[in-house]
Amino acid sequence: MGIFLINRFIENWKRYFLGDTVDVRPSPSFDVRFSLGGPVLSLGGGGPDVDDAIQWMINQVRGGTNSATKVNVVVIRTNGNHDYNRLIYAMKGVKFVETLVISNREEANKADIFEKVKNADVIFFAGGDQCQYIRYWKDTKLETAVKSVYLKGGGVGGTSAGAMIQSEYVYDACASSEKGIETRDALEDPYRDITFTYNFFNWSNLKGTIVDTHFDRRQRMGRIMTFIARQIKDGVSNSVLGIAVSESTSVLVDKNGLVKVMGRGAAYFVLGNHIPEVCEPRSPLTFSNYKIWKVRSGDTFNLRNRPTSGYYLRSVKRGRIDSNPY
Repeated sequence: MGIFLINRFIENWKRYFLGDTVDVRPSPSFDVRFSLGGPVLSLGGGGPDVDDAIQWMINQVRGGTNSATKVNVVVIRTNGNHDYNRLIYAMKGVKFVETLVISNREEANKADIFEKVKNADVIFFAGGDQCQYIRYWKDTKLETAVKSVYLKGGGVGGTSAGAMIQSEYVYDACASSEKGIETRDALEDPYRDITFTYNFFNWSNLKGTIVDTHFDRRQRMGRIMTFIARQIKDGVSNSVLGIAVSESTSVLVDKNGLVKVMGRGAAYFVLGNHIPEVCEPRSPLTFSNYKIWKVRSGDTFNLRNRPTSGYYLRSVKRGRIDSNPY
């Protein structure tokens, strides 16, 4: 059995493979698969990856840190290279890792792409542009294949934009400029250049959520507050939980909806559960009493049975947060 790297361009889409040659094209009649231990999720906040978070996801899927089982990992992105391959292949319990660069809808609907993704045990979305991810991948065979991995008990992870596309409500950034929308602009006008996508990946443990990343470094509390207010004002939901992940930090969600935060920073769980006082185009936001749980690295949060204490309250009045929300 040889270990090798394939770098191939197949009908314009790129494939980078690192692993055991016997697993490149397994025989269906002898491909007896084990029962996966998920589904689990890993949501990275961008910046340097939390390697231990990716390893956690792999271990959960293969049955624990001491399991002899090895899993197949597929990294998906719209551009870039195979920089994740050697990192992930060196982790415990990885049989092979393959990066697929899928940069248009035609590629996302190819039968061989569908088969490669469907047969994976763990999926990881690299960072990038969530608008591209939605335009190229939503309502394609690729989306169907990723969902099948989750449903069979696999792991789905991602960082930055690759994490943001996994919540039920997705800030898609398709209407904003290249620099995007940040807190000040969002609070001053909750509607200008702010658009959302729905019905992409509807993971059971992320129902009613919206994810944001690069959170502390870019001071995005006002931004996620606006995103939450918009869902309620627009009639999407009467209660929305924001999951805000700092850089070099990951939110890990096990199959029971229990979150563990891992990495250098904190995650914030921000709840809005009433109609905004003011949420209109060309008017600053006013929304009272967001509940905020700050969850530091090593601590937990239960998505299925949310805590009724341990939060602090912050309000927005005429586009200004009443006190430090972090």
